[in-house]
Amino acid sequence: MCWYCGSPVNDPDPIGRSLRCQDCGKDLRSCKNCRFFLPGARGDCHETSAEPQPDKERANFCDWFSLDVKYRKHSTGTKDREKADSSRDAFNNLFK
Repeated sequence: MCWYCGSPVNDPDPIGRSLRCQDCGKDLRSCKNCRFFLPGARGDCHETSAEPQPDKERANFCDWFSLDVKYRKHSTGTKDREKADSSRDAFNNLFK
């Protein structure tokens, strides 16, 4: 499933670096869509020998990438994404 919108990924393995979600357009081969993604771990990755990627939402060339096939807690559905966007906007408005 896409880490951003939760839509199913129908593309076969291996997921290419240029593949994007058909619904939201986000990169599929990104840290946030990997089964090793673990916020808070070194480089936010459970695989300790993986090289840290600077942007977890963008496509990368990580050799350890493996598509996370189940819907995980770090994935954001539509309502969660709207709530996060609203919270971020409210926070940013504090500094205007």
